[in-house]
Amino acid sequence: MIQLDAITTLLLAALVLVVGHLIVERVSVLREFNIPEPVVGGLIATVIVTGLRALGYEFQFFGGLQTPFMLLFFGSVGLSADIRMIRAGGSKLVLFLALVIGLLILQNLFGVAVASLFGLDPVLGLLGGSITMSGGHGTGAAWANVFAEEYGINGAMEVAMACATFGLVFGSLIGGPTARYLIKRMKRDGQDIAAQTSESEYDESEVQHPLNTANALKTLFMLLLGVVCGQQLQSLAADTAFELPTFVWVLFSCIVIGNVVRTFGDKHLNSHAVDVLGNICLSVFLALALMTLKLWDLANLALPILAILLVQVVLVFVYTTQVTFRLMGKNYDAAVLVAGNCGFGMGATPTAIANMQAVTQHHGPSRLAFIIVPVVGGFLIDIANSLIIKGFLGFF
Repeated sequence: MIQLDAITTLLLAALVLVVGHLIVERVSVLREFNIPEPVVGGLIATVIVTGLRALGYEFQFFGGLQTPFMLLFFGSVGLSADIRMIRAGGSKLVLFLALVIGLLILQNLFGVAVASLFGLDPVLGLLGGSITMSGGHGTGAAWANVFAEEYGINGAMEVAMACATFGLVFGSLIGGPTARYLIKRMKRDGQDIAAQTSESEYDESEVQHPLNTANALKTLFMLLLGVVCGQQLQSLAADTAFELPTFVWVLFSCIVIGNVVRTFGDKHLNSHAVDVLGNICLSVFLALALMTLKLWDLANLALPILAILLVQVVLVFVYTTQVTFRLMGKNYDAAVLVAGNCGFGMGATPTAIANMQAVTQHHGPSRLAFIIVPVVGGFLIDIANSLIIKGFLGFF
């Protein structure tokens, strides 16, 4: 076992990002399908690490970096959540949340059905349903302990982690291509491809206050303050009815900080600095997450679990293209929302943001999507998912 310290692990993550950028820059099909650069570099790193393990060289990456970068990223999302943008979500946000809840229910129904078809405990199907598909690794780990202790599911943690890993990879892979498919179809039908929500109202300050060392440091201070406040709130809320994941409290804290600062004028909060720091943290987080994936866990999955996961991939594609896209307006914003829905519907909110960024960098901005997805995927989905999971367990 080769132990890597924090600096070496971070160095390799940076290398993963550089390699991903160079490959995407040179391979047109990756650009065309909007595959995020961290995903490309991360998957290559995972294959290399897996190959070296087979040769007897196993690496243990430093595990203390993912959470800080994830929390800083969510802090940047919170700082970006101008109350004017949240209001702009309006009825669209409510509709999107309802559609997401519909997908959560279907994920569990399909998971339980396939598990039952193979003669397995239907509770095991929930691990391959919304728990890991929309909940990710954190939710999967939490519920795996419950399933092992209260329902006697052997190997619940291993199944949960493998399913969440599968979802993270496929949530990254299908989001961009699915949005591209929809956009290409819109163009073929002669529909105008343009963002439905103008950014001009919010971007004026960026022209007046370009990124520099001073406002970057101010932004970093606010992000760190939000992370510290979020961690304290999470500790206070532990074991209460208000217990939520730490990143949710960080998101809340930074929303409050950002909007308080804006009351004194937009010049005190540089949105360009927030975006740059947030994008860096997101890219590093994804690189760390992907390069430390254990593909051998996927190889050890039993046929029934693989069947559940493949059904989930088909479900997410069909549901987002035939239901989410249509009901959200069948326009460019709806296509970007689909990319995000694929991301957190099979992986995590950072994956959703990465998917949307890959699409918008190629086809243009979508302010509405970046309003709705962080709010729904970063907070509301966790509450809805917990209630739905508890509801399903009530039948077993």
